[in-house]
Amino acid sequence: MTEESQVAEATPPGSKKKKKLLVLVVMLVILLAGGGAAAWFFFAGGNADPAAAKEAPPKPPVYLPLETFTVNLHDGEQYLQVDLTLEATEQAELDTIKLHMPRIRSRLLTLLAHKTADELLRPEGKDQLAKEILAEINKPLDPKGKPQNVADVLFTSFVIQ
Repeated sequence: MTEESQVAEATPPGSKKKKKLLVLVVMLVILLAGGGAAAWFFFAGGNADPAAAKEAPPKPPVYLPLETFTVNLHDGEQYLQVDLTLEATEQAELDTIKLHMPRIRSRLLTLLAHKTADELLRPEGKDQLAKEILAEINKPLDPKGKPQNVADVLFTSFVIQ
């Protein structure tokens, strides 16, 4: 007899099936545990930078209401009276604007005076005006200065007469 046949006779036939089943169950448990760990890593705790996981919530916006602007519109027969509020993420941006308010007001008065009532009466005209005001405010205030970082321009009053 060969050695294999002696081993086969020594072990009961059901024992091989139990060993195979046990090995399959152990491999399945390892595979499921690995899959669960990978899922947890990617979806829950996979952030490699612990400081990034504890990021501070975003800062609330800071607002600066401006004095009322009143200008004759370009068509000459009507005028615009508008109140604006600026939105920024940092108070320092608004402090810089306050410091240079005469320059800001001059820029905005010039911009507003070149508009007609027809273009401002449409919602698209108001949206375009807000974008143009934002561009004027964000221009550098000094020739070699850096641009401002105002996030939005909000109309709080808008009257054409």
